[in-house]
Amino acid sequence: MRARKASTVSLRQQIEQEIRQHGPIPFSRYMRLCLFDPVHGYYASHAGQFGKAGDFYTSSDIHAVFGRLLARQFDEIWRALDRPPRIEILELGPGRGLFARDVLDWSRKKFPDFFAAITYTLQESSPALRAKLPETLREHVDTQKVNIPAAGSEDQPKRRLAAATPLIVFANEFFDALPVEILSPAGKLHITLESSRLHEVWLPPLADELEFLDRYGVLPEANERIEVPVVAREWANRIAAVIARGVLLVIDYGYTRREQVAGRHRGTLMAYRQHSVTSDPYQAPGEQDLTAHVNFSALASACELAGMRCEKLRTQAQFLMGIGEINQFADAFEDCRIPQERAKVALQLKHLVTPDGMGEGFQVLMASRDVDPAQIATLSGLSFGGGS
Repeated sequence: MRARKASTVSLRQQIEQEIRQHGPIPFSRYMRLCLFDPVHGYYASHAGQFGKAGDFYTSSDIHAVFGRLLARQFDEIWRALDRPPRIEILELGPGRGLFARDVLDWSRKKFPDFFAAITYTLQESSPALRAKLPETLREHVDTQKVNIPAAGSEDQPKRRLAAATPLIVFANEFFDALPVEILSPAGKLHITLESSRLHEVWLPPLADELEFLDRYGVLPEANERIEVPVVAREWANRIAAVIARGVLLVIDYGYTRREQVAGRHRGTLMAYRQHSVTSDPYQAPGEQDLTAHVNFSALASACELAGMRCEKLRTQAQFLMGIGEINQFADAFEDCRIPQERAKVALQLKHLVTPDGMGEGFQVLMASRDVDPAQIATLSGLSFGGGS
């Protein structure tokens, strides 16, 4: 098979060419190209720069305890499902696969019965990141414990096992990277060219975008820009459709409609480059990460309309504290041999659960279908505080 040649056209040139051919493009199209273009998009061309030394890092980059705590929670969900002989975990946007490796390694060590039942599917849209997964998870790939679907339609959740097999869908910092529309009192944001420079123009919004803000957010006031995450809600619909029996678990930074009405989280689009934050998404197309906070009111509504049962939102701090409280976070400290190692892990754990770190900004949504509510109520992740 002939190798595919890398495109010599830069992403900016590609965007400019599309605008010349088709006219102004919606911001969502610009964001999709910047992040997901298979050659020059951010997740393709910067796959080696994730983690603490790169533009951003996730909870799994901090310490293996995040995966270990979630392994404990997944085991509890498996038990709440009456310990089926097979269960599939579908992780959306797994990146380099660090979380999956931590979950599988810890499950094998601590929850062998659960581990025996698992098939772990990783759905990654970036070809560069998908290529790294077999290396990160080599041992589990070799034993066919892990499934990495080939490239195809990246707008649909892909599971490996039959629909009758219980399913856990896990999405950590997945929804914040999905393209958004942006509305202001002037209209809907589009990108055009003016004097060979990318330029913003405002065109009439679609009726369903205005309806989305009426239902799940707020309409923009003067000098305000509000994201409309229609794509994220469509993903929630698709995920709910593939869970015949099981659980959806979403962890991300986000907000509720009530918080937007109160004046918070209004205009959250940000660009990240080498841990520096800017509000300019046009500075370096394909060279910076673009994100927008997640509208959890819209996600929960999509799940409920599809017949799933949503639990009250928890913060990441509440969720992880509930799981770790069972054994005083022994999952974090088990490998520590000297006091200095324990002190280092304590600082890493603190970053996951404190307001100054990721503990309060990140929210946790759990939705289930065909699972006894009384069993869901026993999950340790839901035991620490109510939520909004």
